Amino acid sequence: MGSIYFDHAATSPMDPEVLNAYVEAVASGPGNPSSLHAHGRAARERITSARDVFASILNCEASELIFTGSGTESDNSALFGAAMAQRKRGRIGIVTTAVEHHAVLNACRQLEADGFDLTVLRVDEFGRVSVEEAKAAINESTAVVSIMAGNNETGTLQPIAEIGEWARKHKALMHVDAVQAFGYVSFNLKELPIDFLSLSAHKINGPQGVGLLYVRKGTPFQPLLHGGSQERSRRAGTENVAGIVSFAKAAQIAYDQLRARWDHAEHIRATVLGKLEQYLGAERFVVNGHPDHRLPHILNLSFSGISSESMLMNLDLENVSASGGSACNSGSLKPSHVLSAMKLSSERVSTAVRFSFGLGNTREEADKLAKITATISARLRNR
Repeated sequence: MGSIYFDHAATSPMDPEVLNAYVEAVASGPGNPSSLHAHGRAARERITSARDVFASILNCEASELIFTGSGTESDNSALFGAAMAQRKRGRIGIVTTAVEHHAVLNACRQLEADGFDLTVLRVDEFGRVSVEEAKAAINESTAVVSIMAGNNETGTLQPIAEIGEWARKHKALMHVDAVQAFGYVSFNLKELPIDFLSLSAHKINGPQGVGLLYVRKGTPFQPLLHGGSQERSRRAGTENVAGIVSFAKAAQIAYDQLRARWDHAEHIRATVLGKLEQYLGAERFVVNGHPDHRLPHILNLSFSGISSESMLMNLDLENVSASGGSACNSGSLKPSHVLSAMKLSSERVSTAVRFSFGLGNTREEADKLAKITATISARLRNR
């Protein structure tokens, strides 16, 4: 057995069918979707078809969808676009949680620096926000509420529907970062009280460099980028045609296999936990995150007495890819803001490792991971 890739929450391998769709789109010839000639019209038709795929999957109007360059751009576009539009209506409150991805947290902090009132909701020891505390924070001056669907470090799912209903009651706009949850959780945007939804292709076996933003029809919104009239003048810049086409292909595959994807990841997760108990002992590690309200493909574990850096370095030497948390911050020595917000002990935070599963992973790999981890643990403890 060769290398083991258990870092799908950072980025996932492209599905062969998705790669073929990408190559076919690139090979079809040059075509700027804004051009009026045949090549331009062909490119525009490919984007239109891709948009229709997402509209069907998300149960929304195609005109409500904006293609972007990443999940981060989608988050920033939603937050800045909604906040600036809402400020014209006298609303200056921003409500989010302490465990959001930095694409949301840092955007919210910038809005605070720009004069908005920021409320950061705390979470419990499982990383889940209280609906009652969220309700208490949302009022008639709230402009935007931003709550992620599923956490990228622990997998904990948030009560977005309940919070969204309260936000709507107070005419605050609701943004959901669904980058990690999409592909495992179904989103019916005709029914969910959501005004903005952010997605990213490379988390669902699509290409890097392309994202999607849903903006509910009639929602106040100001574009983040200014330039041409692409995406109905809501996101300037020539569209990434091949990326968009292959993103739609990845989304369709994920949607068609939603139950199978969940079950596959759940089986891998259960195998890792079971084998770790067998080879290492249940007393040597602890699971971080919610036991029930969670995504199946993310498993965050703390290994008592072994620093995250030491465990990750030794796993890497054994050709196992994992993470200390968000890939956007794993190169930093700073402790995880997510685990810290959960009020876990400093020892538990500093010994955490995130394993995340997906396409191509097997139970044999899960078994091997447990054996390797047990061996590393024994070696480091006996120093």
